[in-house]
Amino acid sequence: MSGILDLVNSDLGKQLIDNISEQTGIDKSKASDVVSSSVPELLGAMQGNMLSGDGASGLLKALTSGKHDGSILDNLGGFLNGGDFSDGNKILGHVLGDKLSAVETGISSKTGVDSSIISKILPMLAPIIMGYLGKQTKSGKVSSATDLGGLLGGLLTSATSGNSSGGLGSSILTSALDQNGDGKLDASDAIAAVTKKKGGLGGLLGGLFGKK
Repeated sequence: MSGILDLVNSDLGKQLIDNISEQTGIDKSKASDVVSSSVPELLGAMQGNMLSGDGASGLLKALTSGKHDGSILDNLGGFLNGGDFSDGNKILGHVLGDKLSAVETGISSKTGVDSSIISKILPMLAPIIMGYLGKQTKSGKVSSATDLGGLLGGLLTSATSGNSSGGLGSSILTSALDQNGDGKLDASDAIAAVTKKKGGLGGLLGGLFGKK
């Protein structure tokens, strides 16, 4: 899977879209639009959390704790049909905080899906994204905050390039996160953002997705 939005075009993606459609009552095309618009927003928020507090160390701890080991991707139907999305709500609280409502409204405006439906879908997606990141971590692709920044940057680039609704290019969070002013979010933005902080990369990250 070269990028997280590849999930949408896979068998797992079809299962995801089908379940979201069934549980929310929106058609599959709209469900796909919401997923494609929501994933970049959540990834961007996670990357943004690398700029403050214990965000990076919190995310790394979550990804290495075993809870988000990628197994959710092996039983996606079980997770979605289980109906317990409390973990997703916790992740959203950490990652978006008081910006959650604004993000829901923004995705609603992009997709034409009511924000009350968006508020049901985001808690489904957040644990799946964490599972994807955890799987990458488990495979050895992430062992440090620098690796994590690079992974998120690469996923953001992939998600944006495949998002016809504007993706991060029109994201609510882009203007705050685009450190080099090139109109997109990538690994260079993550590195630039953290190295601008006093104490450099190590000092800031020691001192993200703390959300999910």
